[in-house]
Amino acid sequence: MLLVVGLGNPGTGYARNRHNVGFMAVDEIVRRHSFGPYRARFHGDVAEGQLAGEKVLVLKPQTYMNESGRAIQAAMTFYKIAPEDVFVLHDELDLAGGKVRVKRGGGHAGHNGLRSIHAHVGADYARVRIGIGHPGDKDRVIGHVLKDFSKDEEQWVGRLLGSIADHVALLLSGNDARFQNDIALDMAPPKSNKADKSAKAEGNEE
Repeated sequence: MLLVVGLGNPGTGYARNRHNVGFMAVDEIVRRHSFGPYRARFHGDVAEGQLAGEKVLVLKPQTYMNESGRAIQAAMTFYKIAPEDVFVLHDELDLAGGKVRVKRGGGHAGHNGLRSIHAHVGADYARVRIGIGHPGDKDRVIGHVLKDFSKDEEQWVGRLLGSIADHVALLLSGNDARFQNDIALDMAPPKSNKADKSAKAEGNEE
């Protein structure tokens, strides 16, 4: 079994916060891939389904962000899931909005959710870093992450969540580079076809 975890804070007041983009991403995975309904287990909400030929458990810890590791450890212990079969989706200040990077191992970079996971299960899990951008001043970070996405941001957030859900099987199969690349292609601005425009202009001149 594979464990896919979205990080966030419970409650409707936090639902659209930038800090909750991990929750949003796994909700879209559950929806698009017809997982079963969420149930309360392991200090969180869990849903089960199939992806990449594997049984997958999606978990949204309900412990608040800074205790996320407790829920993950409980699920891993019950199902005997190895750290390398755990995939954590979370917000990332150091990436521009709409960018996604996969990282395996390494430090937690001060992220409270990751800090808790490191403390409970170690660092040998995969994390999907979902860019939310940096406010530019460290004193504004808390206000930035705990505020809802703006109306302008919501335009790309929906596309990004859909792209992550569409390509998640690549991630679970270990194809990190293809997963990242396909999302980047989905999020790239449409290219203006200058050749077509030139051809049309020439046609009009005839």
